[in-house]
Amino acid sequence: MALKAVCVLKGAGETTGTVYFEQENENSPVRLTGEIKGLMPGKHGFHVHTFGDNTNGCVSAGPHFNPFNKTHAGPMDADRHVGDLGNLTAGPDKVAKIDIMDALISLAGQSSIIGRTMVIHEKEDDLGRGGNEESKKTGNAGARLACGVIGITQ
Repeated sequence: MALKAVCVLKGAGETTGTVYFEQENENSPVRLTGEIKGLMPGKHGFHVHTFGDNTNGCVSAGPHFNPFNKTHAGPMDADRHVGDLGNLTAGPDKVAKIDIMDALISLAGQSSIIGRTMVIHEKEDDLGRGGNEESKKTGNAGARLACGVIGITQ
């Protein structure tokens, strides 16, 4: 039976969205679908952060989910934070459509993202290639525009 989760993202501004997660079993890739509205056209960092805590807005979600103590990188890199999902691209309509497969995140087990926070950032994620210390932690993706806790659904 497939595992399913959902995340409703909200921000202080007009950025909102919904991301759906589906995984056939604990060892298969996770498919992410959905859309985020209210973004400036262009690329925006898209990450799973460690804590499912939004008591102080998106700031209290902590750093990127990184259970294996890796440096920040892109979703296609072998060594990366589990939560590093790269960038979403918003079109002129300010909407980013999501259709991603990722084999590192999971909805069960040690890499489970259930109960953690999904964040959409203000700027493009440089995928750890920015040449400075912050790039290896956050990808220089800037402010957290919107976030939400990832929860199990049916």
